[in-house]
Amino acid sequence: MIVHIVMFKFKEEDKQSNLVKVRAILEQLPKKIDELISIEVGINFDMADRAMDLSLYSTFKTKEDLASYAVHPAHVKVVDFIKTVVTESKVVDYIQP
Repeated sequence: MIVHIVMFKFKEEDKQSNLVKVRAILEQLPKKIDELISIEVGINFDMADRAMDLSLYSTFKTKEDLASYAVHPAHVKVVDFIKTVVTESKVVDYIQP
């Protein structure tokens, strides 16, 4: 199984409403993208300087499924919106034994 983790730091402007909106639209993706096995989206409550604001944990059967997800129109639409409300993102992809 492939695990895809992304963490985001949001802009301060409309931060809380954007966090809620992004979580909601990300959680709709499994209904639209067959390759996406599961998704978990969490809004951070820790205010430490090193903390990110939102995390995405998703799983796929294969690397090819992850690649298909990356270019799927429903995912691209979400990414386009996220890019307008975040200042930074980090990603980790790995094979779960």
